[in-house]
Amino acid sequence: MATPIRNLNLSGASNFRDLGGYGGADGRTVRWRKLFRSDHLGDLTAQDLASLSELRLARVCDFRGQEERQPRGCAIPGVAVHALSIEPTVVQGMQALLAQGKALTPQSTLALMEQTYRDFVLHNSPRFAELFGHLLDDDAPLVFHCTAGKDRTGFAAALILSALGVPQTVVMQDYLLTNDFYRQPAAASGFASQDVLDVLWRVQPCFLEAALETVQAQHGDLDSYLASALGIGPSQRARLQSLYLER
Repeated sequence: MATPIRNLNLSGASNFRDLGGYGGADGRTVRWRKLFRSDHLGDLTAQDLASLSELRLARVCDFRGQEERQPRGCAIPGVAVHALSIEPTVVQGMQALLAQGKALTPQSTLALMEQTYRDFVLHNSPRFAELFGHLLDDDAPLVFHCTAGKDRTGFAAALILSALGVPQTVVMQDYLLTNDFYRQPAAASGFASQDVLDVLWRVQPCFLEAALETVQAQHGDLDSYLASALGIGPSQRARLQSLYLER
């Protein structure tokens, strides 16, 4: 049987990827066509919808903030949409710097990105716990996303793969695939210099590492964070693996 395609090349969304195929706990592989990540799903074309219909998606978890969701809701018909709102902070932080008369630099933008990832752990863990709650309900195909599908979504994907026993080196490789598949919005090109936009619209290992270092500082290790902050203890982890790893 041919290996499924990881990245779905859609016209109205980018970075729509399958998390399947990675080696997980007990030598079992993450099941294909069950877990997907993406950028926002508000601009899907008729052809995109036809392609996605083959996936039989049943659930959408949307990490966008309230104002982000309003102009572009989910365009996929017949799916249950769950709002797991994490308000964006990076662009707002950049605007605050400009209001203070400070120039936007790659260094200041990188610092904002790293702080955003720390805040995922410090302030947004309940939203990621909600995602795991939906994952534990059943194994109906699910896609989770934010606006660009790289930061809130990237951290969520790292947590899911980690809970499924995927090695951290592979988790990081999957995280960095955003740089291959995400299409920067044309409307954002005049917002800042290109070197700043390259930091804003791409991902770097230090972003995810900032979150994981915060996990270690606050909880000791990732397993403890999954259990204490996200409700994924041994029994929940076993169920998660029974649902999403090859039997």
